[in-house]
Amino acid sequence: MSNTAYWCERAWLPTGIADGVLVRAGEDGRAWEVSRVDTPPLGAHRLHGVVLPGFANAHSHAFHRALRGRTHGGGGTFWTWRQGMYALAERLDPDSYLELARAVYAEMALAGVSCVGEFHYLHHAPGGAPYADPNAMGEALREAAADAGIRLTLLDTCYLAGGIGEELADTQLRFGDGTPQAWAGRVAALREDDTTRIGAAIHSVRAVPRDALADVVAGAPAERPLHVHLSEQPAENEACLAAYGRTPTAVLHDAGVLSPRTTAVHATHLTEHDIELLGSAGSMACFCPTTEGDLADGIGPARDLVDAGCRLSLGSDQHAVLDPLQEARALEHGARMRSHRRGCFSPDELLRAATSDGHDSLGWAGDGRIAVGAHCDLVAVRTDTPRTAGALPEQILLAAAAADIDTVVVGGRVVARQGRHETLGEVGRLLAEAIEGLWR
Repeated sequence: MSNTAYWCERAWLPTGIADGVLVRAGEDGRAWEVSRVDTPPLGAHRLHGVVLPGFANAHSHAFHRALRGRTHGGGGTFWTWRQGMYALAERLDPDSYLELARAVYAEMALAGVSCVGEFHYLHHAPGGAPYADPNAMGEALREAAADAGIRLTLLDTCYLAGGIGEELADTQLRFGDGTPQAWAGRVAALREDDTTRIGAAIHSVRAVPRDALADVVAGAPAERPLHVHLSEQPAENEACLAAYGRTPTAVLHDAGVLSPRTTAVHATHLTEHDIELLGSAGSMACFCPTTEGDLADGIGPARDLVDAGCRLSLGSDQHAVLDPLQEARALEHGARMRSHRRGCFSPDELLRAATSDGHDSLGWAGDGRIAVGAHCDLVAVRTDTPRTAGALPEQILLAAAAADIDTVVVGGRVVARQGRHETLGEVGRLLAEAIEGLWR
């Protein structure tokens, strides 16, 4: 066994906060010992503060990061924001996407993310023609995640229509494969490795016609995650009701999309029946509170979904903010604003959404926990900063920010320390170079 060892002043174990926890990692990056030890053994790395499991960012569009701080001048809506997103998508190729995604995933690593679910639909060259390697853009994402030292679930996304009853047009041509079968054939050429899972996604009921949904489910990688944007905007619901006489959730249910491997992303504008359908199917829901706030989407029924039988995960979506601690806090704050009651989610529930349930949503079952057999992913949060000083360890999620993270370990290896990436260096510089190059 490898003797890479970390001694945690305090660690958040599945049973709760414990003092003096020793974690040893093997060569496979998994923990083979988690034990209570009063003082750090010789040679163990000391992790200060409260050590949390690695976070899962269950919903990412890496290229959207280049829009941060560039979309607020004229107000508008989700739909006007989307036009700026399309303009950005036109500028990317596999090389520039690798540069950008590498920097974005490095930013995630600084924030304690050990695994990301990339909802990937930017597949082809401008005009829709495939690259020589039809998966060149997806392979750029795989390489970027490996460079940043985090695990990736590539949720390769089927995108067939420009809207209900509409053809793909302009930038959307880059997203489409023509048919569910052509999409599935391209996805079948993708291969998993030690740090990469291949999952699938249905972009939305707007982008995949009702009659094609069952074929997408049949063509998706077996026993791997299946994600879908669901009811993010009232206009999506209205168009779906007008075309099919059913809500988007009911359309997905009728087509056999909903199951325990399915994660509904956003799930903002749901009826009571929609919530029952998702809960009875055992599906998960991924909330992205900072994006849903930034785009004026609304506040979804998070507590109602959990009470109906869904588990929650968290994502940063367009990365207007990249801070899993803030996403967890915003989940609770949104539930408070809906209910006018504090404490809708316990700190333990918030942590599970940010860690273990997020990993489960991305096909890394058993991870996101400080436990024997799980990947050794550790996030040391300082308790002596202006934000965290005086906070109870078990309430650190309600006080801390990504800026309070001291050390991040992924798969038994330190990937970030004191705001600097161990191999990529200054992440701000990487982001500036990648983003400014796209807008020149």
